Amino acid sequence: MADFHPSDFHPSDSAHDSAHDHPHPHAHEPGPLADASVRRARPNDAPAVGMVQATVFREQYAGRVPDEVVSLFEPDAFARGWRASLAAPPEGVHRLLVACAGEQVVGMAAIGPSQDPDAGPAAGEVTVLAVHPDARRSGHGSRLLNASVDLLAEAGAESVTLWLLPDDESTRAFLAASGFAPDGAFRDRVVSPDGATLREVRLTADIGEDPAQ
Repeated sequence: MADFHPSDFHPSDSAHDSAHDHPHPHAHEPGPLADASVRRARPNDAPAVGMVQATVFREQYAGRVPDEVVSLFEPDAFARGWRASLAAPPEGVHRLLVACAGEQVVGMAAIGPSQDPDAGPAAGEVTVLAVHPDARRSGHGSRLLNASVDLLAEAGAESVTLWLLPDDESTRAFLAASGFAPDGAFRDRVVSPDGATLREVRLTADIGEDPAQ
């Protein structure tokens, strides 16, 4: 079982923003709208990223984990962690992307090599994918997912995984339309100091060469 640490949680249904906007890992959308974009995060984005993550995590995990754990999802705490990692990135292909509406950061995605015990060297992972509730249904989640998959593919990944809660049907549908499917793996994440757990399931997509192209 995974060890308990609040910053390790993964949001699920709050990650996407439209039931009609499902990218495929091999598909590329037209250019972003004039006021909507995705770019790599900079250290000065940390406060906005921390706010998005805290808001999404509180919404996602309220009632699923103890209240004292939800209270730990603070913008400043997340911001400090992201500022430190942006200033001194871990080795390997670790990236933090932000979705912007104009100049305002409204979403985030973090990617890196898969840390799963059964992962091969060509497996990537989207570890966080979140859009602020006020900015949903504008395509930000789809743009973040597309950009994440593209970066992992450019780095040599042949597959990409995400973890989500088993009953998160809206995110499952979003990811299924994007080429992701459950691969049978699950994990029980420790979500409180007393050892309570929360199950997550893994979805995987092949991002190698599309034989249809």
